[in-house]
Amino acid sequence: MSRFDIVFIGTAILDTVIKGFDPEPVSVAGYRAESGSINAGGEGVNGSIASAKLGMKSALLCFLGNDQAGDLIEVELEKNGVDTGYIVHTSENPTPVTTIFVAEDGNRKSITNKAHSYNFHPEQYPERFTDTKAVVIGSLFRAPFNDPDVIRAVVSEAHSRGIPVFADTKIPNFRRLTLDEIADSLSMIDYITPNEDEAKFFTGEEEPEKMAAAFLEKGVKNVVLKLGGRGCMLMNSSETVYVPGHKIEAVDATGAGDNFMAGFVSEIIRGSDVRDALEFANACGAICTTAVGTGTALKNREQVLKMLSTQNK
Repeated sequence: MSRFDIVFIGTAILDTVIKGFDPEPVSVAGYRAESGSINAGGEGVNGSIASAKLGMKSALLCFLGNDQAGDLIEVELEKNGVDTGYIVHTSENPTPVTTIFVAEDGNRKSITNKAHSYNFHPEQYPERFTDTKAVVIGSLFRAPFNDPDVIRAVVSEAHSRGIPVFADTKIPNFRRLTLDEIADSLSMIDYITPNEDEAKFFTGEEEPEKMAAAFLEKGVKNVVLKLGGRGCMLMNSSETVYVPGHKIEAVDATGAGDNFMAGFVSEIIRGSDVRDALEFANACGAICTTAVGTGTALKNREQVLKMLSTQNK
């Protein structure tokens, strides 16, 4: 028996969310916004909290600085039932803090800083991601997974033990990395889950089917392409599956992809078929967008199942 259902490996960030920012100054040094809030964020935090709410035994392997931001994040993780025993604490670098500007339609822009580029080494702790049913790489192509050696070490360790690897993606922000540079690792990734913008960036293709096919040609077993409000698509060597999105009033899209990933992995672990897992994941992502903050709207698995039953009537 594995100790955990899912171990997430990724970043932990304190998000300062500014909603409804008005770019017109009200004074020489003053601006207005609809609201401001502080939330624990980062793909590792978002995904592990969401999966814990969905009933999974979840742990997070990340780094936190020995500072107030790190303390706030760890408290939030524990409050939501995520095991924090795998967190690497360091005095070398501060916990990353991001400022996010959320527009009225839920889309957002963020400001990062050098703390986001600190490259901790999860491959140095194999015992922390091998006692699990699944491993989730939160942001392939961003620290710590913007180093081909780190990627290879982690995915090969999990792969050698028969643990499925799920990898979400991000467009690089500090160190550029291409699919060709990690070609030897891609065949050991079971599911990769880019959104449309990320898939276009890495493949140069414009159409979803061609984007997914380009990833498959590089060796990935399954490509799940997130299409925003249009839903998602899965492609592998034998089938292509489309699942439509949900009609919701989006408030804040921050963390929707991380909630999608948590929902998808949790249902695959439960034994659901791919279509059902995608439908569940779509609902998780949609629910996330209905409130400000990455971990605010999603409550539990029953909430998601209720949404699905209502939409399917």
